[in-house]
This record gives sequence, C-alpha cells and structure tokens, in this order.
Amino acid sequence: MSSQANERTVEDSRPSPEGGDRAQYGVCAFLALLGAAVIVDALGIPHVTSGTDPVGPRSVPLILGGLLVLLAVLYAVDVARGGRGEPEAGEDVDLSQGSDWRTVLLLVGVFLANALLIERLGWVISGALLFWGTAFCLGNRHYIRNLLIAVTLSLTTFYAFAIGLGVNLPAGVLQGIL
Repeated sequence: MSSQANERTVEDSRPSPEGGDRAQYGVCAFLALLGAAVIVDALGIPHVTSGTDPVGPRSVPLILGGLLVLLAVLYAVDVARGGRGEPEAGEDVDLSQGSDWRTVLLLVGVFLANALLIERLGWVISGALLFWGTAFCLGNRHYIRNLLIAVTLSLTTFYAFAIGLGVNLPAGVLQGIL
C-alpha cells in the first residue's frame, strides 16, 4: 500500500481546481437532460390502471427519470467539491498504440451482413454467421469449434425468444423446419 502512495505523481496528489472539471459537468448536464426527457415522455403515457396492474405503466419511467435527475444533481455536487474518479487500475490497454481499424471494420462488416441477411436466411443462420464472424474478427482461429458454438448460441436464442418470450425471430430459409 505504501508503494502505491509513493508512486503517485505530484499531479495526482494536487487537488482539482475550484469548481471542478467542465467535462464532468457535461456528463451531469447529459444525465439531467436524459432524466427530464424520460419524465416528459412518461407524462405522455395515459394513466391506465386495472385490477391486475394497480400501478400502471407511467410509474417506472417517472421513477427512473427522477432518479436520473437526482443522480445528475448529486454528481454535480461531488464534482463541485473536487471529487473525481480514479483511473482503472486493471486496465490492460497500451495507449501508445493506435487503433486496430482492420478489426473494427471487419466487425462492422459482420454486423451489416447480419442486418442484411437476417430476413432472407433467418436468425439461426445469420446469427450463427454473426457469432462465428465476431469470434473470427477478434482473432479466434478454432473454426469448427466456433461454428458449433455459434450454431448452438443462435438456436438457443431462437428458441428462448420463441418459447420463453413469445417473440418470433425470422426463420428465413428454415421456415417449417424449426
């Protein structure tokens, strides 16, 4: 513990300037605006109650919007008092290296392919391609194992949505088989 305290720089131990960090106030403003938007939107929901739902659909968005506004106020007070978050201690990112745009573009391609193929091929096939392609883009080279895992994941999510939630995902070319 004492070695960590000795390793801190002068900049880390210096108190933050009076009034806090402007970027943090931007986060506070965003949270407050988001909370206000949720509250305004929730007020547009008709107040409908029934014997099985005495609370109605308005209460949860109103509570969440109020909590967002409260969080924004508390965070602004903390920033004004000089509070600031500590950097991630376990982060394993070398900030001197550039971004890996090849991987990012490959992932964007996989997601776009999924969006374009989901109606034609169905969720099971396009989801398997999505899961397999994502693993491939991120560097995993166990092709057969990844394909088996991808098919298992897409079938599991297909039936979880269909049976568990009652939401029918597109079956595509497998219509009538699944």
